[in-house]
Amino acid sequence: MSTTKPFVPLLFAGDINVYSMGRAFHEAFGIKPYAYGKYATMPCYGSAILNYTPNPKADEQDTFLRLVTEFAEAHRDETVLLLGCGDSYVRLISANLGNYPDNVVAPYIPVDLMDSLIHKERFYELCRKVGVDYPDTFVYKPEMGDDFTLPFGGPFIIKPSNGVQYWLHPYPTQKKVYKEQTVEDVRRVLRDIYGAGYTDSVIIQNFIPGDDTYMRVLTNYSDRNGKVKMMCLGHVLLEEHTPHGLGNHAVIITEHNETIEAQFKALLEELHYTGFSNFDIKYDRRDGKYKAFEINTRQGRSNYYVTGAGMNLAELVVRDRVYGEDLPERIVTDESLWMVVPKGVAFKYVPEEEYRARMRKLIAEGKVSNPLLYGPDSALKRRLKIEKNLLGHYYKFAKYYDLGGK
Repeated sequence: MSTTKPFVPLLFAGDINVYSMGRAFHEAFGIKPYAYGKYATMPCYGSAILNYTPNPKADEQDTFLRLVTEFAEAHRDETVLLLGCGDSYVRLISANLGNYPDNVVAPYIPVDLMDSLIHKERFYELCRKVGVDYPDTFVYKPEMGDDFTLPFGGPFIIKPSNGVQYWLHPYPTQKKVYKEQTVEDVRRVLRDIYGAGYTDSVIIQNFIPGDDTYMRVLTNYSDRNGKVKMMCLGHVLLEEHTPHGLGNHAVIITEHNETIEAQFKALLEELHYTGFSNFDIKYDRRDGKYKAFEINTRQGRSNYYVTGAGMNLAELVVRDRVYGEDLPERIVTDESLWMVVPKGVAFKYVPEEEYRARMRKLIAEGKVSNPLLYGPDSALKRRLKIEKNLLGHYYKFAKYYDLGGK
């Protein structure tokens, strides 16, 4: 297949995930992808490297399919590469795989498999089947009421099995993940979750001790034949700690671990998985194992840590799904630093001097990136908004970060 075949990326969502992928396309091919999201907000709205259009109904079935179909018709002489950058959009893309015009390429797994993977209860069943470690887990069903006994002690981690449904039912104390000390605290959180209208199961886990630096993130690309062609492991040094941002990565250094990579490659190829995948993992010092929390059936919001390390994600998917090339298998082994907080925040809250020394070395070598800081997209008004956002992290970390809370 000719590598000059014309194509146009069409992205859905409006957050840093979209912007990071848009920047990857701009860097690799010099093009401005198109994107739809719900809101006219940063970082996508007003960007010079994205053709971004807000539509408050973009994540609804009828509107979504109409937007894709009309876009494909308007670009009928090009291959439309359709990518989702949020769970609801990814599921919409997968659920409509049989409904697109012929010039649309959507690199996603069938919706039945996707539902099995993004639903945490079923994901852990698959992990158990193929030998991937995960935390001690209790699956709570709403019909249990208060009649349940947890098989392990606290602290406890509480999170919905079905994240898509969970965020459709907001409530004042809603968090992405809860960490609670007692069973009575767990019962209170369950009452809040189900009182808001959520109906699916909830995952309750034994908390794995250790601060943010015990976390890892693994990003992969599997080609159209279900073979893993790229893996990039990130060592998380700092996460966000706001209620809605809890667990979002703030500082990552890439690293290489053959044990982790082999384990998750086996899982993906057993599933005949295709496209981007992203795993959240934590090292358990009690037994020396790396344990999976969940899979994202897409690239994660911190995906630019991969592109910044020299493995451009846009180039991978285009070479595979547009140009039809056979990709070589590549695992990122070089160190690089990714940050979405100011250096002052990173050096204050990353807890160990060993990691801060590595950060200083990578910064001195120029091996550092922030996806939002991009020369071709640096108009004055935009730069001021980004600087205001970055400065806001000083306040957020001072308010929410508990140095003794892990």
